[in-house]
Amino acid sequence: MTDDLLRSPLHEKHQALGAKFAAFGGWQMPLEYAGGGVIAEHTAVREAVGVFDVSHLGKATVRGPGAAEFVNRCLANDLDRIGAGQAQYTLCCDDATGGVVDDLIAYRYADDHVFLIPNAANTAEVCRRLAAVAPAGITVTDQHREYAIVAVQGPRSGALLDRLGVPTDHGYMSFVDATVDGHPVVVCRTGYTGEHGYELVIASQYAPPVWDALLAQGADLGVRPAGLAARDTLRTEMGYPLHGQDLSMEISPVQARAGWAVGWKKPEFWGRAKLVAEKEAGPARRLWGLSASGRGIPRPGMAVYVGDTQVGRVTSGTFSPTLKRGIALALLDTAAGLAEDAEVEVDVRGRRSPMTVVKPPFVTPSVK
Repeated sequence: MTDDLLRSPLHEKHQALGAKFAAFGGWQMPLEYAGGGVIAEHTAVREAVGVFDVSHLGKATVRGPGAAEFVNRCLANDLDRIGAGQAQYTLCCDDATGGVVDDLIAYRYADDHVFLIPNAANTAEVCRRLAAVAPAGITVTDQHREYAIVAVQGPRSGALLDRLGVPTDHGYMSFVDATVDGHPVVVCRTGYTGEHGYELVIASQYAPPVWDALLAQGADLGVRPAGLAARDTLRTEMGYPLHGQDLSMEISPVQARAGWAVGWKKPEFWGRAKLVAEKEAGPARRLWGLSASGRGIPRPGMAVYVGDTQVGRVTSGTFSPTLKRGIALALLDTAAGLAEDAEVEVDVRGRRSPMTVVKPPFVTPSVK
């Protein structure tokens, strides 16, 4: 682990819990914790409640007269679909190619205030692109280190926050101001696991006491701290894309089945011309799910075959703790004519492993 990696405000808490760390997006983050490991953490989120430190995620503020309108002219989803106090999944696309610079969550506070949560490695680039075209009076501020983010996910997440006096009855993709042990937090009904859950945005200096309160109050609810490894197995079971693997500058929203996050009726957003043309023509490849029939565990980059013909590649793959088998997301050539229930093979370390084409999610979501 190199010394130039950024550390979360909760780093010492993770050390005390026996965390195994990994480099991710320029940050040193907990991969899993002692006393259970990935499967136990994954299961806690599916059956009880898990608490994740996701402070590596970016934070940026766009402020000024017409800030929301400005953001809406740049990012792909239609910010006018939501009002103040609501959040939206959206995409920052490259105007020339339609590729995805990043996927992010936008919190709409008011017409003059939008808070953005990009991915760790892409925050500076998203901010740079927005600032480069921001009109006079609108500022774009990178606040990556000023805030921590803690995700509370699972069927008992509401019960845990209720104990702390945090409002939990607001709707999916909405946010409210609250306090935990007197410390201000913004609580949004979002998450990356497919379970009912919340994400807490906290000033960095208040993150440790909030983390402690969550674990202390959730002890009899089955709470577990959960690391990035469980976050990855959970999101893969839901078919949620990971930028850099399932979405990228080379993988467009049309290819990745993320067209639902594009405001196609908007007259303007970055990459509009390219994406509309690709949608109308049909993409050359499309993201599908793969479910292993045998013992093979697919991993990113593995080739997908029908007979002797390669028809795609795995973008994300893992062992599903819920289904007890290998699952994957894969970009498959549309020319191959594959559809749900088609049989393919994945080259797993030199051996062909049979898999079935499915449309994610792999497990039934409980997010709402």
